[in-house]
Formats: sequence, structure tokens, C-alpha cells
Amino acid sequence: MVTGSSRGLGAGIAFAFAQAGARVALHGASTVPQTTCDLIHGTGAEHMVVTGDISSRLVCSSLVDQVAEHFGSLDILVNNAGTIRRSLAAEHSEEDWTAVLDTNLSSVFHLMQRAGKYMLAQGSGKVINIASLLTFQGGVQVPSYAAAKGGVGQLTKAFANEWAAKGVNVNAIAPGYMETDITKALRSDENRSRQISERIPAGRWGCPADLAGAAVFLASHASDYVHGHILVVDGGWLAR
Repeated sequence: MVTGSSRGLGAGIAFAFAQAGARVALHGASTVPQTTCDLIHGTGAEHMVVTGDISSRLVCSSLVDQVAEHFGSLDILVNNAGTIRRSLAAEHSEEDWTAVLDTNLSSVFHLMQRAGKYMLAQGSGKVINIASLLTFQGGVQVPSYAAAKGGVGQLTKAFANEWAAKGVNVNAIAPGYMETDITKALRSDENRSRQISERIPAGRWGCPADLAGAAVFLASHASDYVHGHILVVDGGWLAR
């Protein structure tokens, strides 16, 4: 199950899983475009679609249960869905703070808890949380997003500490600057976009396909002894 897989990074990860032979549950807040479904269908992989607003704890539980009941198990959970609200820190509204924390952090906690019901019982499972460069850095004009992604990093380690000995791997991927809807405002700012590109050693923004290898690795037996790790996929941004 890949949350927020109707488009962008989530769709890219779901496609990589389907290519690797996994059965895939696509998720969107209200719908999943036919183009995304066709992309998965083209691999020949078995798939299903679930929808719901993950800012609700009850929806989180329902989504996990639907997927586990349909496929007979839940082996991989990718917490990818997220949102962002931009404003000066001193002017960041309570509404924006709550909306971002509920979607980007609380949902990760609730989905992992529910997934644990199945993974711990079967003695195996892979959880991959999508963190961010702002798990390590503060960012500008995105205080709620930075706080949430910092929390995702700590939740990843906290759950890994408890679940590693029980056969469940909990890790995270921290993407760098990616060409997705969430970075549209940055990419439309010609000066800011240029500054970012110039700092990335790889010389370009990332795309969903750039996360494929990391996601498949963390979902496979190749990562069985990897626990509580945040794998940065950023074109070298943090190294500069």
C-alpha cells in the first residue's frame, strides 16, 4: 500500500513495486486517475484502489484493513501522502499548522500502528516513510512541514527500535528537490529554482523514477538488516 500514489512520487514508487512483482494498493484522497491505474495495469501486476482523507485516524485504520483483507496480508506500507502550506513563520496560521501536522505526521503514526496489527502478527513487514531534506534542515516559510518531516524521522527510529526484533523493518527515504506538485511554487520562481539547481551536485531536480531503486531496496529482503535508517536521495544536496 502506497499512500498518496495517485500521482507524483507515490505513483512512481507504486510503479516500481509493480514492476518488481508486488501486488499494489493505490491510494488517493478522493480518487486515483485512470492514467495511474493504467500505468500499473500495464505491468501486469494485481492492484486495487482505496480512497480517503488520511488526516482522519479512522480513515487510516479503514484503509489498512481494506488492503489487508483484499490481498490477505499487508507486507509493505509506504507513507508517502502529504501536503504543504507556505507562509512566514510568524504568520503561519493555526489552521495551516494543524492541517499539515495531521496529514504529514499524525497519519504516519496512525497508519503504522494499524499496519502493525498485521505485520507483527505475521512476523514480517516493511514500512517505508517518506521523509524530506527538511527532516534535517529547517527550510524557509514552511514551519509546519519542517516540523512534520522532522517528526517522521523520529517516528521512523522509534518504531524501528521496537519492531526490528519482531521481523518488521521501519525505514525512511528523504527525497531531495523533486519535480512534483508540492514544489510547483519553487519551480515557478525562476530565481529560486535556479539557485536550487546550482547547489545540487547532480545538476538537476529529481523525478519520481529517481526513488525507484531506494524504495524497492527498502521493501525487499536485501534490506532485512536495515532498521531505523533515513536514506537520502537528493542528488548530493546534503553533501554540499
